[in-house]
Parts: sequence; C-alpha cells; structure tokens
Amino acid sequence: MYYNDDVKRAAEAVASRFGPIPQQCVGLVSGTGLGGIAALLPDRRELATADIPGFPRATAPSHAGLLALGRIESRPVLLLSGRLHLYEGHSPRDVAYGVRLLAGLGVKTLVLTNAAGALDPHFSAGGLMRLTDHINLTGKNPLTGPNDEGTGPRFPDMSQAYNRRLGEIADAKALELGIRLERGVYAGVSGPSLETPAETRMLRLLGADAVGMSTVTEVIAARHLGLSVLAISCLTNCNLPDCMAETTLEAVIATAKQAESALVRLLAAVIPAC
Repeated sequence: MYYNDDVKRAAEAVASRFGPIPQQCVGLVSGTGLGGIAALLPDRRELATADIPGFPRATAPSHAGLLALGRIESRPVLLLSGRLHLYEGHSPRDVAYGVRLLAGLGVKTLVLTNAAGALDPHFSAGGLMRLTDHINLTGKNPLTGPNDEGTGPRFPDMSQAYNRRLGEIADAKALELGIRLERGVYAGVSGPSLETPAETRMLRLLGADAVGMSTVTEVIAARHLGLSVLAISCLTNCNLPDCMAETTLEAVIATAKQAESALVRLLAAVIPAC
C-alpha cells in the first residue's frame, strides 16, 4: 500500500538499488544517539536518504540519513537512520514519510527506538522503557488533510497503538537477557525546548512516564497503514521538577550511547522473534 505517488516512486527507487525486498521484512528506526544500532546488520547494504526521491532532509544531530537493508539472524530488516522531527520545521506528513516508505517496501512490523526523558521517579537514566501507550501533545497529526482510503481509514482506531504480542515478546526476551525493561506511557511534544518544572509536573499528572520529541507522529501513520508497532525508549535523563538539573543535547546523546548496548542486545533477540 502506498500513501501517494511520491512514496511509490521512492519505494521503486530503493528497490532498484537494493533489488527485491525480502518478505516479512521488519522496519527498524533508530533514535537520537542510537546510530550504533546499525551494528546489528553487519552485512548491510546502505543508501543515503538524500538519494531517495522526495525524502525530506534530516538535520537533527546524530541522525545519519541512511536506509540500510540487512538481516538479524534469518529475519530481513530495513533500518532507517534518519528520523525527521517537527522541531526541524518538517510537516507532520514529512515526519511520517520514512514510515510510509517502509510500508511501501512491504514492511508490516515496525520497531521504533528513541531517546526520552524519564518522568516516573522510579526510572533511571540509562534505562529502557517499552511504550504501552502515548499522549500526542504536539498539536499535529500526519493524517490531517485529504485521506487516501486505499491506504487506511479516515479515522483509524488507536486503542492498540502498540502491539500487545510484540510487547510480550520484548518483555520475555528482556527477562531472559537480564535487562530491566520498564513499561510506560510516552508523551510526545514538538520541542525543541526541553520541559520546564511546571511542564514536568503537568506531564506526570496526565499519566506520562517519559517524554520525547518523536515517535507519536510515526506511530499514528503506522497504525493508519495497518502496521504492528513496538517502541522502546532509551531514558537519557530524569526530570525531577523540584530539583531540575540542566540538560544538554550532548549529555542526552552520551547517556543514549551508554544505554545502547543493552538496547542492541534486546533488539537482536526480539526482532527475529517478531
């Protein structure tokens, strides 16, 4: 299924470079500071997103702008390292472009990763959290505007935004590996400014356990396309409203790098079982 002719042309261009995309290919999107996920695909073939027709340019730090095809064990994987964000000035449709391209290439299962700030006081920086639900506070939606009924319904159901079976697989594999995997609700904001203490209190009151500047737009588009979604956050800092410490992008990326090894181990076990 293609969202529009632009995505169809992009998918054809990718297929012309990679050859036929294997069936049952899992889509994997790497988050801020998590470029090392590419090591999961040692024999990968790569294509710069700048060489994909119509693909918007990623400008966020630590997002390489690459699409790679490889395998984790026997499972084929399309890895997108070039996420787009609303704070870069992209439209919601542009932010969802990568997900729509993956769907156009035949992906049915989507695994998203991101860097997020912990809101739950019991969570620790450097930990991992599986998303059980989200709150879209960006004020934007990638489905605004005319709907292509051939792609998905006008009003897609979001009661199961994150696939329960995939979540159970992730929980079981984390337990086997001795990796602590928290579960919680992710608040998606547009950024790029970080949260104030008052905003942190508000997010907690709303029921959010972590906050970040990505993912929700992609998940909405993915569910519209009928994809099954698993999402995991690397918790890069703890937002404590009564003693907020200054946070920098450099610190966020450094902490994400520390959590990356556990995330890579988990993904290496989860993706073949998806």
